[in-house]
Amino acid sequence: MSGNDTSTELSIRLWNDAPKEPGAECHTVGYEHAVLEQYRLCVEMADRVSARRGLANSFFLTLNTGIITVVVALGRTPPPATTQWLAIPLVALLGQCFAWYYLVRSYRLLNCAKYQVVGALEERLPASPFWRAEWWALGEGKDRKRYWPLSHIEQWTPVLFALAYIAGFLATIVTTP
Repeated sequence: MSGNDTSTELSIRLWNDAPKEPGAECHTVGYEHAVLEQYRLCVEMADRVSARRGLANSFFLTLNTGIITVVVALGRTPPPATTQWLAIPLVALLGQCFAWYYLVRSYRLLNCAKYQVVGALEERLPASPFWRAEWWALGEGKDRKRYWPLSHIEQWTPVLFALAYIAGFLATIVTTP
């Protein structure tokens, strides 16, 4: 589905049919107020998802920084007979990096959908500050010199920690006599 097809489908799914009662108007003050309230709610919910994503990132970043700190502080080479047992914590660490990566990805996709709905709601408002104006001013996330979405950058953090864990494991295996 192209971007325009997706936008059209979203608009079809977002808006209910016009009121069916005789004389009912779609653009009454009450209707416009309801659209504005739904818009506010959608923006607030998107903001809450961003806050939860930030909290999840803080948790995993603190956890992984703590793990690296403990490993470096201990800094002892394990006895040769126990080196293979390091694979168990490595698998656990890689598993939590995997969970972190997919959690960030899930939050990014959820927020993307929420902001598409916000944009569709802005079609019924007098102005489109986010969808048409701000997002356009940022180059719609396509030009990294203008704006590189944080959600794309933060997905690399768990990957980098996973690579550090693998490198540390391999360095331990190779340097243990």
